[in-house]
Amino acid sequence: MLKPPVLQFHVDDPTAADIGPLIRQLDGYLTELYPTSNIHPVSVDELTPPNVTFLTARVDGTPVACGACVRHADYVEVKRMYVLPACRGLGLGKQLLEALEREVRRTGNTMIRLETGTAQTEALELYERAGYRRCPPFGDHRANPRSICMEKSLA
Repeated sequence: MLKPPVLQFHVDDPTAADIGPLIRQLDGYLTELYPTSNIHPVSVDELTPPNVTFLTARVDGTPVACGACVRHADYVEVKRMYVLPACRGLGLGKQLLEALEREVRRTGNTMIRLETGTAQTEALELYERAGYRRCPPFGDHRANPRSICMEKSLA
């Protein structure tokens, strides 16, 4: 009998060798969705400061999804959330988002925000189902017709 795969969430180092391919796939995915856009994803180096927690979802030790929580003065921003295409449709995005929200609560924060693109319809559906609502641009984000900002109170 085959043993079912084991899914585990870890706080990880985004510069680790086995994380690199996942981040490169995310960058390629965004480039495909927005080929003429001026999308500037957060670099790997920007995911390493003390105010950032980088999570991975691993199946039998292999990273299949990732996301980061960036703590600011009055909110936490979700960045670089991605699930490998082969693992989509299994509820992994929802589980990853819930894990990120647990991390936000663990640090005592109650407001979570994110920015996503208009072409990422699956992500928009996931966030809306999870209770996120559209909000004005925040932080470094500016009004952009290809961008949607969202927030959720965890209080």
